[in-house]
Amino acid sequence: MARAKPKSALHETISTVVWALVIALGFRTLFFQPFWIPSESMKSSLLIGDFLFVNKMAYGYSRYSCPFAVCPIEGRIFGSDPERGDVVVFRHPTSGDDYIKRVIGLPGDTVQMKEGRVILNGQELVQQPDGIFAETYEPQGPMKSLPRCGNGVVGLGASCERSRSIETIPTGEGDKTRSYPVLNIADSTGLPDNSEIFTVPEGHFFFMGDNRDNSMDSRFRQGAQGGVGMVSADLLIGRADRVIFSAAGSRLWYFWTWRMDRFFHGIE
Repeated sequence: MARAKPKSALHETISTVVWALVIALGFRTLFFQPFWIPSESMKSSLLIGDFLFVNKMAYGYSRYSCPFAVCPIEGRIFGSDPERGDVVVFRHPTSGDDYIKRVIGLPGDTVQMKEGRVILNGQELVQQPDGIFAETYEPQGPMKSLPRCGNGVVGLGASCERSRSIETIPTGEGDKTRSYPVLNIADSTGLPDNSEIFTVPEGHFFFMGDNRDNSMDSRFRQGAQGGVGMVSADLLIGRADRVIFSAAGSRLWYFWTWRMDRFFHGIE
């Protein structure tokens, strides 16, 4: 009987790498996708340099669940709707970038901004003052962006401050509510502090950033200054529940910039 020809070390290595990639791709597609926070639109809940895994099982799957949107899925399968207050990663309707914002409006809801307050279905969401959110005015993250401050023009190394409140929203599940911090930089007569009344269409959701004066979201119509507009259900990628790791510097290996207090930090 002829013996099977032994496999070469190179063949074994290639096979191992291929299977590792297949497993990693399957894990990323079906379960959890890594996501870095690139901007300050979700401060103070999420900071530039926070690293998290997005739960892709939370709302089911669409073609955008796969890298490069290659999943052969029409609409959404195994789908469920997010609750108001969920922090969600979704595909921007026009740019194709991945965004992360908070769900404010569900299908059929009306949403309006009036003097910096959210009016949901005709009722103003309660905000309780929660002091000041302060951070050092310095370049942040790989893009070295500078934060916007509410205490005027400050120099590098100075304290950059914004007023913070705790907003409470009904989740849409019975009498449950959810509370989270929102920031205010300055008051304005138009957007983002004042808007028309938006009605959320069926199969769509209304998103806003927690850093209310520095977030391009559903308050801005698609195609207007990079606005998001209403986001359809098939663009949802997953829910963000917890920060795994956080670094304030421009490089991951700058260990002296690691924010140890944010490791495994729950997202409100």
